[in-house]
Amino acid sequence: MTRHHPDTLSLMEYSAGNLSEPHALCIRLHLDECSHCRSRVDTLDSLGAVMMERQPKVSVSESMFDSILSRIENEPSSQPVTVKAPRVGPLQKLLGEDINKLPWKRQLGDVSVLDISDKFPHQKEQVVLQKLAAGGKAPAHTHRGNETTIVLQGAFADQNGVFNQWDFVVLDENDEHKPVAVGCEDCITLSVLSAPVKLTGTFTRMLNPFIR
Repeated sequence: MTRHHPDTLSLMEYSAGNLSEPHALCIRLHLDECSHCRSRVDTLDSLGAVMMERQPKVSVSESMFDSILSRIENEPSSQPVTVKAPRVGPLQKLLGEDINKLPWKRQLGDVSVLDISDKFPHQKEQVVLQKLAAGGKAPAHTHRGNETTIVLQGAFADQNGVFNQWDFVVLDENDEHKPVAVGCEDCITLSVLSAPVKLTGTFTRMLNPFIR
């Protein structure tokens, strides 16, 4: 069960088609497995269509969307019938093979990475798959910019809690953490970074000049 979701503004931007391709992919992967957020996006899509028909140029605040969504969510409704999407379907289609069979590159300690930025040639962000070995720890680090992450397999924990498969995480330069893979399988994530991470450990910080 997903416990960490994209915020309302991110869902609004996704609905409006304003997100970059890699950011939209992260949300799409989350939506495939989260009926709660799918319902919110469906509502935003319907609301946007009505606004386009009636008022081509209308300024609507995020608080207004929150109010409308809250009202809709509190109304009784029948349980929708959903079809479970294939596991990591959109990403597997992009990569052409299962994520566990990719040519992972050992980066540091328990962490392996695969940069797939070349799959998005017209985007400025760095798009990276990261694998943290089961029971392993990632080096302590902060961020030089924004980082959007979705958990594709397994789970990890840090000071903010436990993030399971399909959970959505957004971090920036104010966040410092040291993820630990929990459970009996490797934790694999997809991250979109506007700038490289910054290692903060006593010894690992010396490696910062070599991190792109």
